[in-house]
Amino acid sequence: LQIDKYLYHMRLSEETLQDVAQRFGREMEKGLGADTNPTASVKMLPTFVRSTPDGTEDGDFLALDLGGTNFRVLRVKVSDNGLQKVEMENQIYAIPEELMRGSGVQLFDHIAECLANFMDKLKIKDKKLPLGFTFSFPCYQTKLDEDLLLLCQQRCSGLVLPPMTQSLCCPSQDFDIDIVAVVNDTVGTMMTCGYDDHNCEVGLIVGTGTNACYMEEMRHIDLVEGDEGRMCINMEWGAFGDDGVLNDIRTEFDREIDMGSLNPGKQLFEKMISGMYMGELVRLIMVKMAKEGLLFGGRLTPDLLTTGHFETRYVSAIEKEKEGLQKAHEILTKLGLEPSHEDCVATHRICQIVSTRSANLCGATLAAVLRRIKDNKGGDRLRSTVGVDGSVYKKHPHFARRLHKTVRKLLPDCEIRFVRSEDGSGKGAAMVTAVAYRLAAQHKARQQILEALKLSHEKLLEVKQRMRIEMEKGLGKETHAEATVKMLPTYVCSTPDGTEKGDFLALDLGGTNFRVLLVRVRNGMRRGVEMHNKIYSIPVEIMQGTGEELFDHIVHCISDFLEYMGMKGVSLPLGFTFSFPCHQTNLDEGILLKWTKGFKATGCEGEDVVNLLKEAIHRREASEFDLDVVAVVNDTVGTMMTCGYEDPYCEVGLIVGTGSNACYMEEMRNVELVEGEEGRMCVNMEWGAFGDSGCLDDIRTEFDVAVDELSLNPGKQRFEKMISGMYLGEIVRNILMDFTKRGLLFRGRISERLKTRGIFETKFLSQIESDCLALLQVRSILQHLGLESTCDDSIIVKEVCAVVARRAAQLCGAAMAAVVDKIRDNRGLDFLKVTVGVDGTLYKLHPHFSTVMQETVKQLSPKCEVTFLQSEDGSGKGAALITAVACRIREAGQR
Repeated sequence: LQIDKYLYHMRLSEETLQDVAQRFGREMEKGLGADTNPTASVKMLPTFVRSTPDGTEDGDFLALDLGGTNFRVLRVKVSDNGLQKVEMENQIYAIPEELMRGSGVQLFDHIAECLANFMDKLKIKDKKLPLGFTFSFPCYQTKLDEDLLLLCQQRCSGLVLPPMTQSLCCPSQDFDIDIVAVVNDTVGTMMTCGYDDHNCEVGLIVGTGTNACYMEEMRHIDLVEGDEGRMCINMEWGAFGDDGVLNDIRTEFDREIDMGSLNPGKQLFEKMISGMYMGELVRLIMVKMAKEGLLFGGRLTPDLLTTGHFETRYVSAIEKEKEGLQKAHEILTKLGLEPSHEDCVATHRICQIVSTRSANLCGATLAAVLRRIKDNKGGDRLRSTVGVDGSVYKKHPHFARRLHKTVRKLLPDCEIRFVRSEDGSGKGAAMVTAVAYRLAAQHKARQQILEALKLSHEKLLEVKQRMRIEMEKGLGKETHAEATVKMLPTYVCSTPDGTEKGDFLALDLGGTNFRVLLVRVRNGMRRGVEMHNKIYSIPVEIMQGTGEELFDHIVHCISDFLEYMGMKGVSLPLGFTFSFPCHQTNLDEGILLKWTKGFKATGCEGEDVVNLLKEAIHRREASEFDLDVVAVVNDTVGTMMTCGYEDPYCEVGLIVGTGSNACYMEEMRNVELVEGEEGRMCVNMEWGAFGDSGCLDDIRTEFDVAVDELSLNPGKQRFEKMISGMYLGEIVRNILMDFTKRGLLFRGRISERLKTRGIFETKFLSQIESDCLALLQVRSILQHLGLESTCDDSIIVKEVCAVVARRAAQLCGAAMAAVVDKIRDNRGLDFLKVTVGVDGTLYKLHPHFSTVMQETVKQLSPKCEVTFLQSEDGSGKGAALITAVACRIREAGQR
């Protein structure tokens, strides 16, 4: 009790420990920030280790471990034949005192000689082996294989090294090594444990010194470029408190230890918790208590008064359960004292208080690190593993248990496992090297596969030229029949000029829903378009019944809408957006070539849809309304017309959504399927079928072929399958499957979900590529797909999405470049200014698609200034505007 009172300040409450954890959290923030790092005491050094082991590492590695008066050379064999085996051979070499105090060159020459000797012994001089170098001094790293020594502790005098990789590659030696990684022992500890436990993302050392490292999100590391993924941070946490933030909990004994140390005012946290100082703290407390007559009957001995004479291993011995008091008696006697039983009990209690404080403080800072990892991940619970090494943690009988207890108390919402590392500095260095090698090899393999999806400027120019050839074929009378890009005449011969006015009806049929719209077009001062619409569903039995039933249902909906608008009995001009392949022979005639999108109504294919509609109107009793069907419209043309109303330069329409298509104003003289040479006509290109002739086979990949073969229409719409929303997710899924089968992703484990066609929706592409989306959210999308992903996996998935979407946008841009250049050539212009009206979810929602597509058009058609204008409601408003333009022209002709 007397001792507990005496050492009251060393006993820290849970509140104090929570407070220490919060202070440490703030210090970490300071160390990570670019502006605050120079003055931060906790330096948070980036290590350029970006990934922990995943168990598939393989190969033969060398490791060098330099951290004191000896150094070791190791050969580590890592094999992954499903068994994860590590075999090690090593040799210890001494470093003579004069070399430690000599020049850097001499020191590294000595190391290189020892390395040569080791390789000679193992007969591996002829192999070029990758080497990991554990260098346990504070270092400032600029790359994984480059290191500048900050300051050399542990008795190296004035040794400031050049980048170490150069120092080691010594020309006088007859062997060749590839230095892959310079590693700090704390990082090595994390990596060694990470090989056996893939949740391990923290390394901790509590031995002679203390330090920790952990995996931080790149977006928080200001000192390193890039926001993707994670990187291990070597915290150098021994310096916590050097700026005074721990002054209120440091005791007189801590101050005394610091004053007598080699580096006063530095590493203050380390001096409170590490093995180098623990025994000394106990000695100082005993001396003070003896002086005050509270111990040893007030007696002091020369031994007790000598710095360093009460070693930390004594603390461990005295705190042992059974023989602790006996050990205390032996040790105190050795120091020349004659201890009573009470003295031994008191000494035991002092040791207990000092080592418990050490474990508690260590637990508080560790809790801050784990809390930060949990916040970074954003989950409710954190499951994580800490790899630990160091003599205090391993040899003290109660330190580990107390540390675990503190962490669990401070973090009740986390499940933390502690794993003892074996040989973090040797095996760990080899592990960092093995991981770096695995990542490099996997990256190379992935890039080779993705290379096929990357298109050069030259290749895109070729695509543009081929599209031009296919366009000419579709326009020509002789070649039209076998052309894949059909270039269908739409009989829309003019874009809006702004004088259109009146009330028009529009019908929009293109899927399972059907819309009826009333569109009021005004000109003059109040120029604009006002719309009213109602959506009706089409039951499956009608979609797949008879044509009469389908068109009767449509007319019933029109009747309902007119009643709803209070316009029964009026006769209005009507535009009909009919988004199925049609052969038009006139603006108000469209012969259905074939049903798509799940429609199968009988008696319609080969018929004029306008006639089918008129017949249905006449079938209604005492026909309560009559409609003047003026135009059958394709949604792409509607898109062009809607934008044309806003921008007179708009002469091209483009849709990139579930499907893809384009239209543009072609000179009548080139539209050979229609009589007449004068003026222009809008041509519906039906460009999705570009490549069906085989002209794109050289750029189609195995993934495109797989998607095509399993689609509803194999061999058809090949261009659309490379660029439109309906297929991009499926291409990505196929690539991810291939990567996983090759062991380049998801640790080679394919989930059942990933095998399911169509599971990877195109909206995921847009979400995953969105810039503001952290990799965290990418992981949650992958989790939804049943994929357990690491941070590295998320980066890879993001890259695959980017490559697939970029190619789609570039191909779309190359085809568009062919269109605008054709318009320019048609008109014999040196320079063309033109606007493209665009619609479609992929174009509108994907974060980069529109930008990449526009850049591509600019590069491939430098003589055209192309503006892209987003359309709203091309199929509804567009149909009404086509009708309005047709009525304007018709009226002008009647005058």
